[in-house]
Amino acid sequence: MKISTAILGVIAALGSVSAFSPTAFSPTAFTARHGTSLQMSLLSTQTGKASLDSDVVERYASLPYPKDKILAEYVWADAVGNLRSKTRTLDPKKAESVDTLPQWNFDGSSTDQAPGDDSEVILRPCRIFKDPFHPRNDGIDNILVMCDTWTPAGEPLPSNTRATAAKAFDGKEGEEPWFGLEQEFTLFNMDQRTPLGWPANGFPVRPQGPYYCSVGPENNFGRHITDS
Repeated sequence: MKISTAILGVIAALGSVSAFSPTAFSPTAFTARHGTSLQMSLLSTQTGKASLDSDVVERYASLPYPKDKILAEYVWADAVGNLRSKTRTLDPKKAESVDTLPQWNFDGSSTDQAPGDDSEVILRPCRIFKDPFHPRNDGIDNILVMCDTWTPAGEPLPSNTRATAAKAFDGKEGEEPWFGLEQEFTLFNMDQRTPLGWPANGFPVRPQGPYYCSVGPENNFGRHITDS
């Protein structure tokens, strides 16, 4: 009798704990608990390696947005050209055009764009795009706001190459500028060391020539990935 009572007590305790889990009230709670990425293990404490259970992420990502608010993700380039961003909540009417969007600011000393004793940098909205990372199903779009960077005195930062380009283009509206972009990258196997199509712990037996702008399965690897 004492053993049965103890077992019932453990089951009751586990039940009360699981009642507070994020998936406890989901219709698929039982299935989700057995298919989670967390698997009851501790999150990594290494910077940049921490993650959340995908079920937890999905639960909060699916919360409804207020119809009178949108998320505006302000994006800019830092001193070395890496992207930075931060989010603000706005009335949708303010997102109707670049001119109605408010300017914002950030701590430029944290992005190597200003000294620590005078670190304020102004973000000026330049273009608006629909935000594909925070989709909504209520007919309203969250937005990405592409910005350039200025001092509080109204001077473009040295890293603000957009201001330099705008100055060069000003007054030449009748001309049509052309831009060429070339994207180069390497696909690796899951070992994160061997390029896709290479032999393990080795090198291709042929020189580069046949693989350049290649055609055919014996020369071209990962095309379906790049096409998608």
